[in-house]
Amino acid sequence: MTSSEHDHSNDNKKPAVGFIGLGRMGRPMAINLSSSSYDCLLSVYDIRSAQMDGFDNTNQCRKADSANAAAQDSDIVVTVLPGPAEIDQVVLAADGVLDNMSPGSILVDLSTVLPETTDALAVAASTRGCHFVDAPIGRLAEHADRGESLFMVGAEESVFERVKPLLSTMGSTIHHCGGPGAGTRTKLINNFLAIVSCQMNAECLALSQHFGLDLNKTLEVIHGTSATNGQLKLNYENKVLKGDIEPGFAIDLAHKDLSLIISAAHAGSVPVPIVSSARDSLNLARASGWGGKDFSGMGDFWCETSRVEKARLP
Repeated sequence: MTSSEHDHSNDNKKPAVGFIGLGRMGRPMAINLSSSSYDCLLSVYDIRSAQMDGFDNTNQCRKADSANAAAQDSDIVVTVLPGPAEIDQVVLAADGVLDNMSPGSILVDLSTVLPETTDALAVAASTRGCHFVDAPIGRLAEHADRGESLFMVGAEESVFERVKPLLSTMGSTIHHCGGPGAGTRTKLINNFLAIVSCQMNAECLALSQHFGLDLNKTLEVIHGTSATNGQLKLNYENKVLKGDIEPGFAIDLAHKDLSLIISAAHAGSVPVPIVSSARDSLNLARASGWGGKDFSGMGDFWCETSRVEKARLP
């Protein structure tokens, strides 16, 4: 072991954690990490300085001046970034995050990105003597607030065991999906179904409103048959059907994820016509100014587009 490597055999040493990306999902996760029983020295960074408010500079937590500063001397670096472009700019670029990590440390990427982005991260980390974990996030922002996120993890077994306690402070369900890259690929499959289901629900709601059906009775029927789905039963009833379309998972991000799925599928010559259609619908909503609304807000968008009353539960 060189002098620059971290001595992970010292159980009495508090792990140093650099947390980069404090958006709608990352910020509550970092807050839960900072207030949990996971005893670490936490450094946080976001390009928007206001997102670091509340993370006081103490012996336990500090605001870093840059992403690289958060990564330096950290045993574990967590990234929660919008997509592949940001990973390239912040993590993979020359003198980026990876170039500032110590050999033996672990990069944990929670972002939703392309499989080739994740594979590039794994190779780059290995080249620098670091370990890599892809652990994209499942569930919604409200779950992140409560520390109830789901993580789909791609990692070598020994590395997974090292990061599991950290992930457990931010989530209640952790699936080890396989080696590096398996988490990202699982996330794309998950979001394929979640976002396409959201679009189908939106169109069905608009048609049910056109028919003048009783929404409670219609949902009772749907939830009692194989037509039921988690987006309609959980997300819709807690969001758009209550009139709340403020973003937990924005239409813009859903559109981005479908674009990733299409790109990955086309690279493997796998046709995904339903995804392409759903992405076109999301893009129509974005063109109409709905991109910043929750993806369940597609229900309202299609009702407006169809010139019918918005669906609401009493």
